[in-house]
Formats: sequence, C-alpha cells, structure tokens
Amino acid sequence: MTMHARELADGFDLEKLTGEFYANPYPTYRALRENAPVKLMPNGCYFLTRYDDLVTAYKNTKAFSSDKKKEFLPKYGDSLLYEHHTTSLVFNDPPAHTRVRRLIMGALSPRAIAGMEGDLIALVDSLLDRIAKKESFELIGDFASAIPVEVIGNLLDVPHDEREPLRDWSLAILGALEPVISKEAFDRGNTAVKDFLAYLETLVERRRAKPGNPDRDVLTRLIQGEDNGERLTAKELLHNCIFLLNAGHETTTNLIGNGLVTLTENPDEKQRLIEQPDLIKSAVEEMLRYESSNQLGNRMIVEEIELGGVKLPAGTLVTLCIGAANRDGAQFPDPERFDVARTPNRHLAFGTGAHQCAGMALARLEGAVAISRFLARFPNYALDGVPVRGGRVRFRGFLSVPCSINT
Repeated sequence: MTMHARELADGFDLEKLTGEFYANPYPTYRALRENAPVKLMPNGCYFLTRYDDLVTAYKNTKAFSSDKKKEFLPKYGDSLLYEHHTTSLVFNDPPAHTRVRRLIMGALSPRAIAGMEGDLIALVDSLLDRIAKKESFELIGDFASAIPVEVIGNLLDVPHDEREPLRDWSLAILGALEPVISKEAFDRGNTAVKDFLAYLETLVERRRAKPGNPDRDVLTRLIQGEDNGERLTAKELLHNCIFLLNAGHETTTNLIGNGLVTLTENPDEKQRLIEQPDLIKSAVEEMLRYESSNQLGNRMIVEEIELGGVKLPAGTLVTLCIGAANRDGAQFPDPERFDVARTPNRHLAFGTGAHQCAGMALARLEGAVAISRFLARFPNYALDGVPVRGGRVRFRGFLSVPCSINT
C-alpha cells in the first residue's frame, strides 16, 4: 500500500489525469498529502494538499496573490474569457477585491438572505411536486440544477422567460477554468461570455430605467452602489453579475447532487438524518467537506515563502487542493468517514480569510432547504442506474443521476 501510494504521488500530473482519478481522486490526494504535500508539477507549478498549508495560502494575501492576469494571459490571450476571469471578484487582490466584495456583500446581507427562504421553499416544493408524478427522475436536471439558477435569477431579477440560457452559459465559462482545455472548450467559453455580456447590457439598461427594490434585487443594488457614492464600473458590473451566477450555480448544484448521492452510499447516515432532521445543518457542512463542490483553487507567489521545507520563489504558481485538505487527518478525525453530525467541521469548501465565499450563507440555505425537504418527501429514493460524473477536476459533481422515488 505504501509503495502504491508513493507511486501515485510520484506519477501525479494535473495535466494528465486518468479516468480512475476523475471517478475517485481521494486515494491520490491522500498519497500526495502523505508523500509529497508540496508537490512540484512537471509544468513548474506546485500542488498543495495539506489543510494547514491551504489555510496559510488563503490567509497570507501578501505572499499568495489571487490576481490571475499573469497566469491567464498565456491560456486565454486577449479574449473575452481573459477579460471576464481577470475582472471577477474571486480573481483579484485588494484593494479592487475589497471594494467589489463590499458591494456584493451589501447585496447579500443576512436580512436579504433570510428574506429568500420563503420563495426558496416554494421553489423546492414545486420541483418535488413534479418529481412525485414520475416513477423515476433525473436528480440533477429535475432538481439540483434547477434550484440555484432560479435563486440567482431571482437575485438579479431576470425575467423567468429569459433564464433558459443561464445554465449553459455558466457551464461553458466554468469549463474553461479546467487545467487543460481544448480549442472547442475555449471557443464555447468565449461565446458564452460574449452572449452573456450582450444579454446583461440590455438587462442593466432596463434596470437603470426602472430600478427594483435594492433590498431584494442585487442588480439594482450593484447599479446604485453604496451611500458613499462607491460604484462598480460598467465592465465590473457586467462581469461580476456573470460571476454571481457562476459562483452560485454549479457549486450549489454539486452540493445538492453530491450530498444526496453520498447519502445513498452511506445508508446508516441517511437513516440517521431522516430520523433526526435537526442535523441538516451539520449534514450540509459534512457534504461540503466530504465531496467539495469546488476541489481546486490557485494562487501566485509574490514573496518567497517556505512550506513544508520547500522554498517557493516569487512568480511560482500554486494549486490549492481543497478536496485533499478537507480529508486531512491532522484536522479531521477519521476523515474518510461520512458523519452527518461531525463537529467541529472547519472545512475549506468556501475557502477562508479575505477570499472566503461571499455567497456561502445563501449556498448553505439552498443546500439545507433542498436536501431536508427532498428527504422528508422521498425518504426511500434510490439510484436507478449509474450516475455520470461531470468529467472535471476543478468542479466535482454529476452530469446526471438516474433515481427512483421507490415509495
């Protein structure tokens, strides 16, 4: 086992992944944590897998930069994908990051999120009503992916009859963030940014002419800015609307899909959650830890730093492996066990520090409402075929999960 683990660690290359890895990356992550926690990749980047090293990278913003201009220029060139990903909140450092985050957080206040719960429950229940009329259903398309698109659509007050392209745009743009992409994936991502920007320009124009309620309509809030006169530029406004959809869409879809599939693989924990529904909050945290929706992050070293005896010089790119850190036995006792009551659970699914996910409270609410109401309605649901993984390493989720209600 030790020899196999060492071979896994020695042979790991993020740009040459196997089907076996995509199906289950965790044995490789464990091998890397134990044998090469600060792993030099063939392309000169470093791959970090230990919990404490990721926390250092997240919190030391002086040494670890989130600005992606240097990293993304060779990959995307002078393209709309480059413009989008280097303007988004998540791929910027202070002070730009601080200013944009403050405006977005103002629109996602605890009061605003609490006010969304009623509409969210109604949405989830309407989806469950539709599923109840079928003997079998597809968990992602019929349920998991429908929830965040509607929630973000409501946040930006996108008319219902204009929401159909949102999911495909989001998947195409996020797909272009994979470590290696084909020309087709690049072209798809660029076209999606172009079409999304064109749509948002008309939406913003309409909203400027007829503002909504800034307490409920995030787009109106972002257009109007803060009381002190701070506003986003036209380009920042459009790209961060795209970011809001992308950040809140696939990750939340994956949380719901991964969570419900994981419960079928752990029937004792599924039964425990059914019998003790008040465990839903800790269960959602465990789903986020055990099968993190977002598995990878990236930083660039701007000041030389040492991690685990390895000196990382300025200019070095590093990949933060959230999926590995969230199963680090130094932080989580019995990390390979799925435990719906696990506490404490300081997972890194939302990052930590200055870049901690701005929408995490909303994601937690969506996950808790969706999964708890699904379980209460269909406690005997079961897989009805082989789930199909998304085939991506950065975002871990399913493309489709055939299920039966099995009542």
